[in-house]
Amino acid sequence: MGRRRPRTGHDWKLLGESCAALLERLPELVDEHLRQLAEHSPVYGQVLPYDQQWQEAETAMRIGIQTISAPRDSPRRDLEHAEDAGRRRAQQGLPLELLVHAYRAAGYLVWDALLEGAAGREPERLAVLMRSATMVWAAVDAQAAIASEAYLATEKELRRRTDEQLQALLDALLEGKEAPGLAARAAAGLDLPERGPYAVVVLRPDRRDGRDAFPRPMRGAGLRFIWRMRTDCEVGVVALGPGQGLDAVAQLLDGRHAGPGGISPVVSGLAELGRARRMAELALRTCPPDAAHVVRLDRRMPTALVVSQPELAGQLVSDVFGELLALDPADRAVLLETLDVWLACEGSAGRAAGQLYCHRNTVFNRLRRLEQLTSRSLARPRDLIEMTLALDAYRLAGGGAAA
Repeated sequence: MGRRRPRTGHDWKLLGESCAALLERLPELVDEHLRQLAEHSPVYGQVLPYDQQWQEAETAMRIGIQTISAPRDSPRRDLEHAEDAGRRRAQQGLPLELLVHAYRAAGYLVWDALLEGAAGREPERLAVLMRSATMVWAAVDAQAAIASEAYLATEKELRRRTDEQLQALLDALLEGKEAPGLAARAAAGLDLPERGPYAVVVLRPDRRDGRDAFPRPMRGAGLRFIWRMRTDCEVGVVALGPGQGLDAVAQLLDGRHAGPGGISPVVSGLAELGRARRMAELALRTCPPDAAHVVRLDRRMPTALVVSQPELAGQLVSDVFGELLALDPADRAVLLETLDVWLACEGSAGRAAGQLYCHRNTVFNRLRRLEQLTSRSLARPRDLIEMTLALDAYRLAGGGAAA
């Protein structure tokens, strides 16, 4: 803030007289100050009404002038006022550069007025002012610095509170809570349309290597993501751009994320994010424990039906695979892997044999043994559906079949 230059008692008397004379002209100085500010930027008038500007400027300039001639050990009322002003201006939304400009402009105005008042009098008074220049401008600099620090601290706190409020609104939507105007407030705060195509992504980070280095996308391919961290997963709200669908979401995420994930079907607005989150979580539950893919619920509907009814799923596994489960684990794993690969190959024994590194007749023999053990025929559609769903239920329960 600078040190005040030592002066004689006579110097202090002359300086005090100059400041007292200046206080008598304070109203006209305030008028000129506000005129200069309005000329510099119309934002000053947009932030505060003129009467309030005038009162606050009058108080600030009066305290500043009194500080110039105050005893050295006096409390720095000017700095206390600058700190309060910095907080208020941040809350009112005045840009920081305009706050600093106002302090500089007021400093120049006061200094010029002091010199003007001394110029027509004895040279001794002018000399005292010139010796005081360092102290005066150090005071102005200190006021601007304190106001700026208070402004930035308040702005940071306001931003934190705003972020917390927006996160609370988004969490409320994802939880499916209903409140008047909830979606509209979230749309305004997040700069998103209240109505429009949205999807929700739920990712389960892979912590086996102690980290998940996948960078969460914020934008890409006409999509905008907003992420929320939860205890055991991450939730992403996806605003779909024109002509963009779930394929773009899956392509952006799949293969880059270390753990499994689920994507909800498209919903038509922010108010439906709770339902979308539940469907994305259901999609995630269709992934086996060791999966590393991000899957769409609309591509996993049969499996989703299985995992949504765990008691019935367990009964299905018991009914269909009862005798199979009594086999030696290695034997059981070979048969279930064969069924899984055969289904993935759309019922082609030849293609399944290529993936399993065996003869196609071996595939047929394993499938016939499965039919005998389950008392079901893969040629009958209903039996095939039961075996497929039972396989999904067994695998998702950690049974160990190949993904």
